[in-house]
Amino acid sequence: MCAARCGRTEKIAEVKVLILGGYGVFGGRLAELLSNVAAIEILIAGRNFDRARSFCAGRKWQANVRPLQLDRSELAQSLDVERPDLVVDASGPFQDYGANCYGVIEACIQAQVNYLDFADAADFVFGVSQFDAKAKAAGIFALSGVSSFPVLTAAVLREMAKTMEIVSVEGGVAPSPYAGVGLNVMRAVVGYAGSPIKLQRNGEQTHAVGLGESMRFTIAVPGHLPLKNIHFSLVDVPDLQVLPPEHETLKDIWMGAGPVPEFLHRILNVLARIRSSLWLPSLVPFSGLFYKVLNLMKFGEHRGGMFVRARGLRDGEMVEQSWHLLAEGDDGPYIPSMAIEAIIRKSLSGQLPSVGARPATHALELTDYERLFDARSIFTGMRHPESPNASPFKKVLGSAFESLPDQVKALHDVETVQKWGGHAQIRRGRGFWANAIAVIMRFPKAAERTPVTVTVSRQQNGEKWTRKFGNKQFTSILECGTERNDNLMVERFGIIKVALALVVKGERLFFIPRRWTCLGFPLPNVLLPKGESYETETDGKFRFDVEISAPFIGLIVAYRGALHRRPAPQTTPPSDMVG
Repeated sequence: MCAARCGRTEKIAEVKVLILGGYGVFGGRLAELLSNVAAIEILIAGRNFDRARSFCAGRKWQANVRPLQLDRSELAQSLDVERPDLVVDASGPFQDYGANCYGVIEACIQAQVNYLDFADAADFVFGVSQFDAKAKAAGIFALSGVSSFPVLTAAVLREMAKTMEIVSVEGGVAPSPYAGVGLNVMRAVVGYAGSPIKLQRNGEQTHAVGLGESMRFTIAVPGHLPLKNIHFSLVDVPDLQVLPPEHETLKDIWMGAGPVPEFLHRILNVLARIRSSLWLPSLVPFSGLFYKVLNLMKFGEHRGGMFVRARGLRDGEMVEQSWHLLAEGDDGPYIPSMAIEAIIRKSLSGQLPSVGARPATHALELTDYERLFDARSIFTGMRHPESPNASPFKKVLGSAFESLPDQVKALHDVETVQKWGGHAQIRRGRGFWANAIAVIMRFPKAAERTPVTVTVSRQQNGEKWTRKFGNKQFTSILECGTERNDNLMVERFGIIKVALALVVKGERLFFIPRRWTCLGFPLPNVLLPKGESYETETDGKFRFDVEISAPFIGLIVAYRGALHRRPAPQTTPPSDMVG
């Protein structure tokens, strides 16, 4: 990256990148992300040469990749020999670097080599600015904290700040249980569990207990299958210190992590509170145990996510926005490494960071991430609170509501009462239990073609749906979910409530069961009714296809057909809807 030192912005022919901890979790994923760039030479550096060599040999590379045995304390000599254009510190834990914690940065400044790191330690990232003058004099950039926290969160908040004055911020990351946690990351997390963490509250600098505070949140990109409601706990990330100075009106900030399984997470919560209350020594000696157990407990959905929620003032009124990210399968674990990937790829085309040493909060914008996300199963979206009088479907779907077919939107945009009619084909399951459940729930009997009417009327907190198939009628209440059902649609059949995710795929709106309760008590999800159910539009008509089946029982009922809107009877709207 000679162009950075020489003040040029032209396209760079080749870049030599030295990754400290290159065979580790974050360094290894960064190398994989850059593996298809032939213009890069990557040095996989670390103390264990066998691991570095094995990492290099175990993959197909377009980039020129080779192993390098290197201890960080001997970096200065290696810089003289290898002369890389960029050093990436992916080793950590940055909370445990000791008195000479900035030794790598100082060696890079001395050798006039650009520097990036994955640092997640708030004090470390905040303190990098002390080297700004020296980095500028050397003609290099030294950016710290080049990861999801704080680069991605900072980009999100800059976008939100365009429409409001931000007063408070909450955020969190929820990794997939299959993502794998590095030992150094676990040492860092366990190290600050129960320790005081610096953050801002009520506009003043104060402290809170690491992993000692928790909240729940549902990550739900509009129109996509949300993550389950997750338990997040306070973590020591750079955002807590580097973001408040960027927003003059920001008074409160909180950032958390939501690892699963939750019972292990809660054990850490308890240990953190005990350590804080009794002034016990660090829990770091237990990090190896947690590392082994957490990496063995891999079950559940292979999905992860992230959120940022901000409250602030717009035209003198308090408003709220939330940004959501969902990552499917193996794509999520690469997100922390994508910030450095983006910077390197932009540098190859001559778009280099300006010289100087600082936290990396302004290194990228959301558009930089979106270009990387588009090639993967990673989805993002903003949520804004809908009008109190908006339909439950508008509130749950958010911006995705406008992407629905016209007839589907019409049915789900009820102000008072709507009546629709048509015909349906009905199938019923066989067997005692399938028939017993169908009778109890008042589901219709099997028929090749039967008249159907659907009447939807607004209620105080939702909608009442009355479905009549021939002479058989059954009713349910649909409401926006709250608490653990947040961002879900809850359908109530008597004493049973089923929480449904509303997912938009192409021209179809799918209803996907996520959890259920009886008289408010959770029921086992292993028994949760399933079946593909969706609504769409064909030839200008609203069409529905509903299937309800249960584990060990099979099909209970399935009905499909078409509806068209009919004049609704004149009724008086509920008192809360008047005006």
